[in-house]
Amino acid sequence: MATLIAPPNHSPTEDAEALRKAVKGWGSNEKAIIAILSHRNATQRTQIRQAYNDLFQEDLIKRLESELSGDFERAMYRWILEPAEREALLAHLALKNGDKNYQVIVEISCVLSPEELLVVKRAYHNRYKRSLEEDVAVNTTGHLRQLLVGLVSSFRYGGNEINANLAQSEADVLHEAIKDNNGKYEEIIRILTTRSKIQLVATFNRYKDDHGIAITKKLSDEGSNDFHKAAGLAISCIIDHKKYYEKVLRNAMEGAGTDEDAITRVIVSRAEKDLKDIKEVYYKRNSVHLEHAVAKETSGDYKTFLLNLMGKDD
Repeated sequence: MATLIAPPNHSPTEDAEALRKAVKGWGSNEKAIIAILSHRNATQRTQIRQAYNDLFQEDLIKRLESELSGDFERAMYRWILEPAEREALLAHLALKNGDKNYQVIVEISCVLSPEELLVVKRAYHNRYKRSLEEDVAVNTTGHLRQLLVGLVSSFRYGGNEINANLAQSEADVLHEAIKDNNGKYEEIIRILTTRSKIQLVATFNRYKDDHGIAITKKLSDEGSNDFHKAAGLAISCIIDHKKYYEKVLRNAMEGAGTDEDAITRVIVSRAEKDLKDIKEVYYKRNSVHLEHAVAKETSGDYKTFLLNLMGKDD
């Protein structure tokens, strides 16, 4: 379930006028900006952007970029974009960092539905005048490239049918491909990039039943190169993306330093989808409410904005 609290009825014109007042003159009224935009869903935010442009002949996103700063500005920028635009932006930023930042590409490919992934790829093409597949291929190498290009190129079957015999045979194939780190990556790539999610889950369950170890653990034990890590991430996203996102948030706030980009990415992208469920998983795993953990690791308008998206006013 979503954590976003948005009014069923709102006036895009009134919101646009209130935002204009909040950014006009010296300085800006961050509290007013947060009060409006953190309580509007994607459709409403798009309507506000259009109304603002119609009324003031100005791009609201660019105005907010010039008025806000730091983690708060980056979070607000990602939030106000349409979801597909946001995912396209996140993919582009990840690819700019080369091979090492493939996690976002895996998330987009393995968490989104086939239809959602298709819309993101269209948004990426419109925004950057290149295909997502092209940029993934240019910025990665070897078997990692083959895996990531295969993931972003896939259009998985979305039905509920499971072939138990196929799950058994492909669990065996995966076991042979992974054991002793023998470098037989092609079969892993084929299975991960072509099968439906529900079929893959059946295969992973069969693997664990037959070999007494989770496939993600076996991948981790057999190797720590980028391919093993990316394959493990893909499997985690497919098995239970809510547990996966809980781990992303936990890792972002553990130890020295805080990974604000990861915190922002999860909260902003899941607030309208299933952040409430992720919060529950986080509490069960850590005995701490996610809001409390985020509040401890963040500050100022950035903290206030994130807490609002999580359904809790600062």
